[in-house]
Amino acid sequence: MQTRLLDLLVCPLCKGRLYANSDHTELVCRVDRLAFPVRDGVPVMLEGQARVLSAQEPEFPA
Repeated sequence: MQTRLLDLLVCPLCKGRLYANSDHTELVCRVDRLAFPVRDGVPVMLEGQARVLSAQEPEFPA
């Protein structure tokens, strides 16, 4: 995913910044601890499609 696009996208819940995980398959909201999937290069920004980060997962993606 292009960095420019990532700068424009925000979390649909809190409007906070999103961070790509190390393999660019998810966009992570640190505030809500949600991971939004990226499918075929397109971010799916639906709350129902987001995955809740577990307590063991770091909130700061690499």
